[in-house]
Amino acid sequence: MSTYTWAAGYVDDGDRPQIVTSRFKYDDGYTLERYHATGGYDGLRAALARTPAEVHDEVKAATVLGRGGAGFPAGTKWGLMPPGKFPRFLVVNGDESEPGTYKDRLLMERDPHQLIEGCLIASYAAGLAQVFLYIRGEMPLAHERVATALNEAYAAGYIGRNILGSQFSVDIVLHWGAGAYVVGEETALIESLEGKRGEPRLKPPFFPAAIGLYGQPTIVNNVETLSNLPWLAVNGAEAYTAIGTATSPGTRMVAVSGHVKRPGVYEIINGTTTFRDLLYGDEFCQGIRDDNELKAFVPGGGSAPWFTPDQLDLPFESKLVGAAGSMLGSGAVMVMDHTTDIPKAALTLVHFYAAESCGQCTPCREGGTWLERIMQRLADGRGSHDDLDQLFEIGQAICPGVFPHAASERVGLEAKPFPFKMTTICFVGPSAYTAVHSAVTLFRDEFEAKIVERRRIPVSIEAVGAH
Repeated sequence: MSTYTWAAGYVDDGDRPQIVTSRFKYDDGYTLERYHATGGYDGLRAALARTPAEVHDEVKAATVLGRGGAGFPAGTKWGLMPPGKFPRFLVVNGDESEPGTYKDRLLMERDPHQLIEGCLIASYAAGLAQVFLYIRGEMPLAHERVATALNEAYAAGYIGRNILGSQFSVDIVLHWGAGAYVVGEETALIESLEGKRGEPRLKPPFFPAAIGLYGQPTIVNNVETLSNLPWLAVNGAEAYTAIGTATSPGTRMVAVSGHVKRPGVYEIINGTTTFRDLLYGDEFCQGIRDDNELKAFVPGGGSAPWFTPDQLDLPFESKLVGAAGSMLGSGAVMVMDHTTDIPKAALTLVHFYAAESCGQCTPCREGGTWLERIMQRLADGRGSHDDLDQLFEIGQAICPGVFPHAASERVGLEAKPFPFKMTTICFVGPSAYTAVHSAVTLFRDEFEAKIVERRRIPVSIEAVGAH
């Protein structure tokens, strides 16, 4: 039976595999009682019955891809820590803030014990001494549900000393973020945890796995990434890799917003489900609102380059989407139908990234603001053709080598495909330019239609001097 919960935003349809959302159908899925009734903490028991190395090898064999944006395999990431250096920490990135993304919030609100169990399995496999769970400040319900679940898990002996009678001990600390977008970047999150301004660190030379929180080896994993581990620990890598494709196994959560008939969060099969399946399939979004025509869609959150209808048949496969010029990113698909005012839609994203700059890098701090001002003029019909050219000049200071096709031909340089080169430490600066580049490259005619030609009245120097 198909169900749709508007309040939660999650869609449960059909018989698709459900690795991380199987408890969303229960109103009390966030409680320890329901978690126990549906196999909760069986994955932890299965992991503790094996050696940490065996559990780590299982995660590597399953190729559990990171679900926070970069898609780096979790097991490989754990293996980057220097041997023999302790203590080691796990930092959980629950600061979900990418425009259009809200899947991790649902995982924390609807199934917090699954996340906690995933943290415990990761800590056991990678030899981590303590977990820091960082949740975005604007998610009060998620914070409340996770805090309650932690209290329940401590009382039941799942967290603390000698867990379930083993020699494994770990503590989990809950931290409330202050609402800065940039702390979604792992090193900025670590800075925030240490009580500093949330600003990204330079890397290389040091990545968090080598020198992270408090100068110790640190693994930073996304909420959805860790939520895969309980199912994997029970069912094994072979069952996990039987879903999806060899390079993109398992499932992934996708948050769809915008001009579709049925927006929400869907758990889809990784690597095989296409954007057409997602946007038009009866078990997913069921088409564009009011049966309008699709104009464009953002495939991986606000920082991803845009796609057009001719790319609907691309599957959720990172390599294929990357080769097409964008990324799957945070798992957010934003849909625009033919009624969308493209300049205003792009302006909304530019405004967000300009406002969220931490200010550390000049190209981001200054460039984002300039982009927003120019885009505002163009969207309001007060812009000029010179403004369009200036957008790309500013973009060159943020992302060298990125041109629209026409501009690249004019200056005699080859356009650099995504991912962009950067003059900033993190991707916030280029994200402000991504929407500009996509909108003007794909829909330049809409910008030009808003430009009103103004007749210049010549003024002679003699006439000016006479007055």
